[in-house]
Amino acid sequence: MSKPASNVLFLCTGNSVRSIIAERLLDHWGKGRFKGWSAGSQPKGAVHPLAIRLLKQVGLPTEGLRSKGWEEFARPDAPSMDYVFTVCDQAAGEVCPIWPGHPITAHWGIPDPAAVRGSETQQMQAFRDAVRMLERRIQLFVALHERDLNRAEKQARVIEIGGLRDDAATKDKAS
Repeated sequence: MSKPASNVLFLCTGNSVRSIIAERLLDHWGKGRFKGWSAGSQPKGAVHPLAIRLLKQVGLPTEGLRSKGWEEFARPDAPSMDYVFTVCDQAAGEVCPIWPGHPITAHWGIPDPAAVRGSETQQMQAFRDAVRMLERRIQLFVALHERDLNRAEKQARVIEIGGLRDDAATKDKAS
């Protein structure tokens, strides 16, 4: 009998870009072993149009994506989370709900691509950089689960993943 998918909740203040992208990337790279979810402390109410466009460009589904509040995942009838990751600095500094099941948590701060001003090309590059950073961390996270680690080791590793410098995105820009 196969093990049920591990639930991972990505949190960001607005739940319109980074957490949404992370949700879909985890669903893709997790290959059924993980289920991505996303929410925000102050949801914008809509997914950013450039996030939708970029997800479509990289071949990830956008159906059913919506900006929602994290209280949906703190209710007793919500899916039990195995992991909760904040992907923006503001959400990391907020007082989060007590998550049922006491998931492993970490901060995976990613710069907000929606805050970039400039041409559409510059804005899309910021969105691509966010995808690249999230994808790198998610791939490492998924690979982590191929190892036999106890809870404390997993906690330490997901914190390490969140602290990675994102030189890959910087290098790609410089080339």
